[in-house]
Amino acid sequence: MARNILKLGALEAQKTAFLLCDIQETFRPHVKHFGEVVKVANKMMAAAKLFKIPVYVSEQYPKGLGHTTKDINVAEAAMVYEKTKFSMYTPELQERLKKDVPSLSSVVLFGIEAHVCIEQTVIDLLNEDISVHVLADGVSSRSLMDRGLALQRMQSIGCFITTSENVLFKLMQDKNHPLFKHVSKLNKEPTIDTLGFDFKAKL
Repeated sequence: MARNILKLGALEAQKTAFLLCDIQETFRPHVKHFGEVVKVANKMMAAAKLFKIPVYVSEQYPKGLGHTTKDINVAEAAMVYEKTKFSMYTPELQERLKKDVPSLSSVVLFGIEAHVCIEQTVIDLLNEDISVHVLADGVSSRSLMDRGLALQRMQSIGCFITTSENVLFKLMQDKNHPLFKHVSKLNKEPTIDTLGFDFKAKL
């Protein structure tokens, strides 16, 4: 009997949501590779529009920490919401996801910080039996040690640690996909190796 292909890491646009976590301007001076995270977020926003995948954008306590950086255009996001909980998976988001993506099976997650809000969101989503793809090129922390350890922990609990390019090819599945040329333009620049995930790291 065939296994559920989405549980193996495949992606289907109509069963997928993108979550952009707390990429607020206040964090720019403190988070390593902030500019690269912004670049990947913009790439995913553009891809979401092509694939008609809704994007949900969280802002951690914006009254004190400000809003999403203006370097990312979130005007077409399905929802921009504030939170104090570290996990993005708030009751407000849960309700919107049920309404917008009733067949939700997979979430693609990117933003900051990897070891706090990203990781706690992963735990909550996996607990709901939703497959989670975390973009290694689209997440970071103030400390690269925290970032690296978070990626390892998330992988160990069943999260797919991946890249933006990998996700976009999974969504297309076929070179003959009508969006192939558009997506190829988004993938023109490869993932930067400075944000690589060292699978051989010894702890």
